[in-house]
Amino acid sequence: MAARNISPGTVHGAPADLQKALVSARAAHAAWEGITPLARNEWICWIESAIKPETRIRRITRTREELIDGMRRPCCWAGCMHRPHNMRRATLRV
Repeated sequence: MAARNISPGTVHGAPADLQKALVSARAAHAAWEGITPLARNEWICWIESAIKPETRIRRITRTREELIDGMRRPCCWAGCMHRPHNMRRATLRV
């Protein structure tokens, strides 16, 4: 299989394990490239926020499946803490 470029998010680059999952499913890769950099950033940050390795694997699998199903952002998640409106919330918790 030829290597394909995986576009990054606004803050985060796509990690290797996510890239591998996206390249392995043409529809997921096409959906990934069809969403905005901010939306890609949300998926990446959601995956990277997993603490347990099994949670990270489950989130990568879910990302691939949900992109194929037409979802544009992870469901039921507050969003990337690196986004300006979320950074204020994060600093208030400290």
